[in-house]
Order: sequence, then C-alpha cells, then structure tokens
Amino acid sequence: MRPVNSPLVIAFGELLIDFVPTVGGVSLAEAPAFKKAPGGAPANVAVGISRLGGSSAFVGKVGDDEFGYMLADILKQNKVNTSGMRFDPSARTALAFVTLRSDGEREFLFFRHPSADMLLRESELERNLIKQAKVFHYGSISLIEEPCRSAHLAAMAIAKESGSILSYDPNLRLALWPSADAAREGIMSIWDKADIIKISEDEISFLTGGEDPYDDNVVLTKLYHSNLKLLLVSEGAAGCRYYTKQLKGRVSGVKVKPVDTTGAGDAFVAGFLYCFASDMNLYQDEKKLRDALLFANACGAVTVTERGAIPAMPTKEAVLQILAKHAG
Repeated sequence: MRPVNSPLVIAFGELLIDFVPTVGGVSLAEAPAFKKAPGGAPANVAVGISRLGGSSAFVGKVGDDEFGYMLADILKQNKVNTSGMRFDPSARTALAFVTLRSDGEREFLFFRHPSADMLLRESELERNLIKQAKVFHYGSISLIEEPCRSAHLAAMAIAKESGSILSYDPNLRLALWPSADAAREGIMSIWDKADIIKISEDEISFLTGGEDPYDDNVVLTKLYHSNLKLLLVSEGAAGCRYYTKQLKGRVSGVKVKPVDTTGAGDAFVAGFLYCFASDMNLYQDEKKLRDALLFANACGAVTVTERGAIPAMPTKEAVLQILAKHAG
C-alpha cells in the first residue's frame, strides 16, 4: 500500500496506442506486422511515478472503445488514479504507428482525425482531483487543437491556483502540428507559466531557430524565464544538464546496452518528479539536485533495456540496482 500522504503528481494529456513493427530496423511500409503498445508521454510519466512507489493520476480522454478501456485498465493495473479520465462515444482512441528505421530515424504515422484525446472539454475536468496535485505535469500535444487546448489551459490554472508546481515537457512531435511555426508558437505560448521545464537538445535547436543546443548562453538567454525554478536538458545516454537561477551543471548518464529508446525521456521525467514531489526544494541544494538527476538518468537507462514505454518503466529496486553497479 502507498502511504496516504504520498504527494500526488498529476499528468495531463494524451494516452494512445503505439503500433510498433515486430521486427527492428524497417520502415513502416516494410514492416511485416505490428504489435500494440500503450503510449502517450504524460501517461508514461504517470505510470513511471507509480512504478517507483509514488502517487500519480492521469487526466485525459480516450475513445469509448475497446482500446480506450484497455488503456484505462493498464493504468489501473499500474496503480495510477484514473478518476480524471473520460471516454468519448463520438471519437476513437488515438493510434500511432512508430518505427525505428535502420538509419536510426524514428518514423511516425498518426491516426487522429480527430481522436478522443483532442476532444477533452473544460467542463469534463475533475477539478477536485487537479486541486490535490503537488505537481501538475503536461506536454504540448494537448495544445494543438480545441477543445483540448482550452481544457489544458484551464487545468493548468486550477493547479496553479491550488499551489501546484507546473512541470512541462514539450515533447515535440512536428508531424502533429499544422506547421513548424505553429509548433514553435504553440509550445512557447505557455512557456513562462512553467516552474520546471524538461527539453531535449533537438528541441532547443528547434525553439531557438537553429542555435547551438550545447551553449549555456543560448539556453539561459533564449529559454530560461524569470518564473522558472529549474530547466533540465536531457541528452539521452550522455545524461542531462540543469539550470536554476543560481546553479548550472551536468550529470552523466548511466551506461547500459540499449534495446529500445522509446519512453526513456518519460522515465527520466518520472524519476525526477518522483524525487521532487517528496522534496520541493531540492533544486536549491546542488547535491540533492544532482542525486535526483542521477536517479532520473538511471530510470531512463533501465527503460532502454526493454521494449516499449509503459512495459519498460522501472521499479525503484531496478533503479537502485543499476545505480549500485554504476557506483561500483
């Protein structure tokens, strides 16, 4: 059983099914068959936190269909609170076909015309649940279309007014936006509201119009805003960088043999928010911050050793084991 006072992290946004080829290194057109895997970055984070022993809830919408109920069941099996989930009778659960081609590039094909996650309305929000969040975490995909955009902004406002820390991982999926400019504008439209932001090197280049993602000055002048407590840059196997008003530095990654990188960034976020929810001031103490980020890096490392996102989210035991090896 979870401790009753375990701080609640709420993840808001999309929950969908990824269809992944049964063989690696092929394009979508060449894939002989596909295997279904639950996906959606915010849902991955919710499961990741719960697997580590934290308390999490997911707020979002799926179709009133077999896939929608399957996804809700997967969250429940992982002890994620689903009272904020809604089922839309008029739209299907979103599907995404995803492959890692032999050249290492990921290829996406989305079925969302529109899908249920885009149709969450402000009136459907479980306000009392959102008010309980210590941390309210979200991405940018829920900003692309109405009515979900308005529901997203309203949920952020409810969380903020209730004293939540707002955590933002833009999780850029260019193929879903009408254009690159719309993506940049949409992602930046809520930038200055977040207390914690996690971005990747590619997202820095994209959001700054091609500037050097490794240049601290680029990050601090273009992306760090005055309300921000912490900006994290994930660098895959290399680890991560951190920036606060007082501190900046880098924490190296934890070496493993990768099988599938799907969900690694979400596991990193889950690992960090799990630590942060229990100690909301850890970003002010560099040792605590670095420990939390090493733990988060290890969460990402464990995840890449298995296929899929949700199935590969690590337990706390698995993370501590890999950290002990890393230290040894």
